[in-house]
Amino acid sequence: TGDTGQGARAWIKQVLNQDMAFQHIKVIYPTAPARPYTPMKGTFSTVWFDRYKISNDCPEHIESIDSMCRGLTDLINDEIKNGIAKNRILIGGFSMGGGMAMHLAYRFHQDLAGVFALSSFLNKDSAVYQALKRNETVLPELFQCHGTADELVLYSWGEETNKMLKSLGVSTSLHTFPNLNHELSRTEIEKLKTWILEKLPVEGAKTN
Repeated sequence: TGDTGQGARAWIKQVLNQDMAFQHIKVIYPTAPARPYTPMKGTFSTVWFDRYKISNDCPEHIESIDSMCRGLTDLINDEIKNGIAKNRILIGGFSMGGGMAMHLAYRFHQDLAGVFALSSFLNKDSAVYQALKRNETVLPELFQCHGTADELVLYSWGEETNKMLKSLGVSTSLHTFPNLNHELSRTEIEKLKTWILEKLPVEGAKTN
């Protein structure tokens, strides 16, 4: 909330002591548009969608979520036009960015390579859950991380999201980080990098 794509890139670089870079994978850091954000009393902020409040026990602001899904679909389609196979595309993010990625993948793009969500959650009555109740296809794998000391997005919210998605047929992993608040850790980013390389190996390389 309130950050930019380049701000996220710089934050990861600071935590990791190097850029999040791969020889054979292009990394894109999109920036959310500025919009009035209800939890900040309508102040303009770069957020992926609006919320009625920061809670997992309230309705989703589905109009703003769906509008952003349409915009991000254009970004995915641009990469496909550039020759990237859709099953070689991963999406994800931190906090609200992870929530956005789960909506985008599990409601509109179920043929992506995978999704990662760091310190993220879905509301209890999420449209994602409703969509997956009708699903019969193989879904993108979810890589999830959450700190137990998170005071903004409670660990229990992330845990509940993971359990719900797993019950609806998503292959999930939840990596728990004791004493981590609403932030990134080096171990977390290193685990994410390893997972990305597992999901997107060099094309033609042998896998076990």
